[in-house]
Amino acid sequence: MIKEIETTWASKILFFLLCATVVLTALAYGTVHQPTIAIFYIVAVIVVLLWAADAFFSGAVRFNRSLLQIPIIATVLYGIFQVIPFGSLAETAGVTGISRTVSLDPYWTKIATIHFFALLIFFAAFLTFIDSAKRLRKIVTVIIVFGFVFAFFAILQTVLSPNKIYGIYEVPYATPFGSFVNRHNFAAYMEMTLRLPLGLMFVGAVGKDRRLLYITAIALMGVALLLSGSRGGLVSLVAAVVFLVILTTKTKNYNQFALKIGLAVLLLATIVAGSILIGGESSLTRLAETATSQDFSTSRTHIWKVTLKIITNNLPFGAGLSAFGVAYTPFDSLNGLERVEQAHNDYLEVLANAGIVGLIIGAFFIFRLFRTGLENAKTSNTFRRGVCVGALAGCFAILVHSLFDFVLHTTAISILFLMLVSLVVASGNKFPDDSREVEPRRAKKSRSASVTPIDNGRRLRKSKTVTD
Repeated sequence: MIKEIETTWASKILFFLLCATVVLTALAYGTVHQPTIAIFYIVAVIVVLLWAADAFFSGAVRFNRSLLQIPIIATVLYGIFQVIPFGSLAETAGVTGISRTVSLDPYWTKIATIHFFALLIFFAAFLTFIDSAKRLRKIVTVIIVFGFVFAFFAILQTVLSPNKIYGIYEVPYATPFGSFVNRHNFAAYMEMTLRLPLGLMFVGAVGKDRRLLYITAIALMGVALLLSGSRGGLVSLVAAVVFLVILTTKTKNYNQFALKIGLAVLLLATIVAGSILIGGESSLTRLAETATSQDFSTSRTHIWKVTLKIITNNLPFGAGLSAFGVAYTPFDSLNGLERVEQAHNDYLEVLANAGIVGLIIGAFFIFRLFRTGLENAKTSNTFRRGVCVGALAGCFAILVHSLFDFVLHTTAISILFLMLVSLVVASGNKFPDDSREVEPRRAKKSRSASVTPIDNGRRLRKSKTVTD
């Protein structure tokens, strides 16, 4: 049964706040400092309050039934489990009464659990309040336009003030790029923003009058990514372009496949040429410099060897969410002057921190994401298909980048990643304001939006159609 739910003022403010969060978390240095993270948590509380206000004035509590929320819920619950005390540790240096927990660092595990809970609130809100075709187009436009402007700003900054963010904030212990303290984080952000216009281009959802604008935006974001000097970003860029070509080409259509491969090569060549034109030859030698750097953070081989020891010594439950730094120290064979806080490989770190349970949770999330994406990519709506394959390619790029870095630890990147996941889900929904299009007979029809209203006895009024 289909019911009509009123679009309330709270819903409108909440959707605007979600769009603003995607943008502002990136501008606030990626939201990695404690003051900005505190503000992020406050915004999460405001989202909940607006959600409650929307339920009161519309007469129904809405939520999305997507199974992709389950892994994040499970992570929050598992984080709570890891800090439950069971007994006490033996007396150490005269100190007694220290609780024994699964986590080697209960404090940071609690912080990580709170952070995952905040991300869960935003993810659930993304899924629930992208509830119309108009809103879907708006959020896609916001991401593309912001990606273009953000890339232009980053390129300008690297020419005028390469060592200071906004010309003010200097980070002596890292290599900043754009508004991010770490250049790899900027590259990861660009990996996701440029995939949406690229996906729309590859499926033919962009009109001739707008193609030049889209090509310009894609090229500028690609140039900014390459100028950041991130090797993981470069690998992810190439991998995601190949993924897009495969995803948008029929198996037996060799001519189309060859054409898209040619366009992909041309795109990558244009990005490389643009990088050399803007940044000179150093824009490419920067990639080689990071490979030969003696900085401990680039010694991934050593870090991964130690991580494997952490995994084997903390099975099956793991060392605790965000407890990697504490777990790393006893096995570190270097001098210990620089403490390693991340494994520079999120898959190994999930095993180290959450053990077998973390492996199962992560595998389920990736399985559901790609299953949902591949199903929704068959939709007859060309725009939705472009959004789906573009968002899925953006998620794929981050998953590839996570083999070399820990980009998803940055709040701005995790928020944009969850937004792309929400777009993958929303692209398969059928909304009340969909424009009527001629659908091929064999095309997969869109589903009704999987948002469930719980009637609280008040009258359900017009404008958003949801599935009861």
